[in-house]
Amino acid sequence: MKRLLLLILSITSLTGLAQQSITLEECYNLATKNYPLAKQSQLLESQYELDADAISTAKLPQLNLDAQATYQSDVTKVPFPNSTIQPLNKDQYRAIVSANQLIYNGGLTKASLKVKSAQLKAKQKQIEVNLYQLKQQINQLYFSILLSQESELLLKAKQTQLEAKLKEVESGIKYGVILPSSDKVLKAELLKINQKFQELESNKMTLIETLSSLMDKPIDASTLFKNPLIETQIQNDLNRPELELFQLKKEEIQRSEALISKQNAPKLLGFANGGYGNPGLNMLDNSFQAFYTVGLKLHWNIFDWNSNKMQRESLAINKDIIDTETETFKLNTTIELDKQQKEIEKIKAIIVSDKAIINLRKEVLQTADSQLENGVITSSAYITELTNLYEDENNLVRHKIQLQLAKANYNVIKGQ
Repeated sequence: MKRLLLLILSITSLTGLAQQSITLEECYNLATKNYPLAKQSQLLESQYELDADAISTAKLPQLNLDAQATYQSDVTKVPFPNSTIQPLNKDQYRAIVSANQLIYNGGLTKASLKVKSAQLKAKQKQIEVNLYQLKQQINQLYFSILLSQESELLLKAKQTQLEAKLKEVESGIKYGVILPSSDKVLKAELLKINQKFQELESNKMTLIETLSSLMDKPIDASTLFKNPLIETQIQNDLNRPELELFQLKKEEIQRSEALISKQNAPKLLGFANGGYGNPGLNMLDNSFQAFYTVGLKLHWNIFDWNSNKMQRESLAINKDIIDTETETFKLNTTIELDKQQKEIEKIKAIIVSDKAIINLRKEVLQTADSQLENGVITSSAYITELTNLYEDENNLVRHKIQLQLAKANYNVIKGQ
């Protein structure tokens, strides 16, 4: 009926002017920004900076202090009789400060930093993947709230029409045109509508509180949730963050391979030792002396029993595993997209049927309205037809929102 539609449109317009509003995209953005997991990205950044600084200290001089005091059962003696050289003391003391400066390690430090950088990118992308998975949960909550909101508008329109009809019936009873007690049936139906309002409001508040927790943002019960106009593009290209994560994991493996290949590279260090002890470097001088040594040191692990090679082969297998995970993810996602597309087509067909049913219901209700005014039918019969129209219009609203939800989920699955 035109009057019913005008009531819904007027209520919608007034509500939109008076209330604050929120969109689906805003919910996505707030959840991505405020969900507790999002804080980990900055924490990982701080952790990387600390790890990078720790690795870079390999380029700085390394200082060590060693001190020892020993007593030995025998000492070296000069095997000449009547020698004036005093034998060493059996108690000996030594304190040494040593400094080592890395000169060359085959790019091991640089390779280690690249591994840490690759690990950081992969971990941050994993956080992005986890946050992205919130979108379908947000979709379900948002469109459920939207359904409650639209159902309230329909129920309000039904209530308004019943109230107007009640006045007509009361007038008809007064003038003896309509049977007594017909108004009581309408009043009872209005009480049921009030109960339905309470039920819808309670369910809506539960949904809003859950969505509010995900976004870490308070949402007022009167907030208007805008109905998004969602379009889908039927293409096979995926743009999911998981695919980027798989690629970053492969890059991390490549960096690890480069690091392993440099582990057996020759390492050249400069060193300097300074100490004080008894004896010093002159073993024939039995007294406390200061001493020092400087020089270069080369370390090269010539043979490691193929450990390096086996580690690189293991990493190569990891890359193959990631390739299979990527293909599996693409296959499963394509299957989900196909299912979602079929769901969209099914709902579209149902909506066409809904509209045809509603047109027929409106004609029936229009006849019942005239019959009630002329006392041909009872209020109960009129309410039956009005309720039938209301239920079918509610079905149409529900199916339209289900269609928008299916489209939103399709876009999320696709990564659009």
